[in-house]
Amino acid sequence: MIDQSQRKAARVAGLTYLFATAAVVVANFAIHERLIVPGDAVQTARNIMAHERLFRVGIGLGLFYCAGLLLLVTALNIILTPINRNFALLATFWSLVWVLMWILMTLNLFDVLRFLSGAPYLRAFETGQLQALARLYFRARFDEYYFGLLFWGLGSAVWSYLWFKSNYIPRALAAFGVISYTWAAVCSIALILFPNYSKVVNLWWFDSPMGIFEITMSFWLLSKGLKPAAEQA
Repeated sequence: MIDQSQRKAARVAGLTYLFATAAVVVANFAIHERLIVPGDAVQTARNIMAHERLFRVGIGLGLFYCAGLLLLVTALNIILTPINRNFALLATFWSLVWVLMWILMTLNLFDVLRFLSGAPYLRAFETGQLQALARLYFRARFDEYYFGLLFWGLGSAVWSYLWFKSNYIPRALAAFGVISYTWAAVCSIALILFPNYSKVVNLWWFDSPMGIFEITMSFWLLSKGLKPAAEQA
C-alpha cells in the first residue's frame, strides 16, 4: 500500500528533480561557461571580477542545488525505504557523498573570489600567481565532480533498482535509471583510473543519460505520481 506521506514525498521529489536540475544548468552553462576561458587564467580572472555579482549568483544557485539534493534524498527515503530498508540506507550514504562534493565545489568558489579580491594579505603573491590559483580551484572542481559522480551513480542505481522493485513507476523507466546511473559510475571510475578515457568517451556522455532520466522522472512524478502494480498494468 502507498501511504499519503509517500505520495507527498513523490511530489516533492518531482519538484526537486526539476528545479535543482534547472539551477545547476543555469549555474554551469549560463554563468560559469560564460566567465571561464579555457587555457586563459588571466582572462578568466578578469571576467569574474568584471561580473562578480553574476559569479555570486552562480554560487547561490550551487547552494540551492545542494539543498535540493538533500531534500531529494530525504524524499526518496520516505518513498523507497518500505521496499528495502537496507538498500535505501546504502543508497542514502552513497548519495550523500555526491552532496558533500557539491558543497565543497560550491564553497571553493568563495576561494576563487578571495584570490582575486586584492586583499592586503595577498600582496605576497604576484597577480599572475593569484590568477593561476583561482583557475586551479576551478579545475579542481572537475575532479571533485567526477569523484562525486561515481557515488551518485552508485547510489542512484540502487534507488532506481528500488523503483523497479516497487512498481511505483513503469519498470522500463526504472530500468533505464539503473542503466543510466551505472553507466555514469563506470565512466567516472574509468576516468579516475585512466585520465585519457575522456578521449574515448566524450565527457558529455557520462551524465547525459542520467540527466534525461531525472527530467523524465520529474514530469512523471508530478503528472502521474505513484502507481501500484495493478494500476501500472
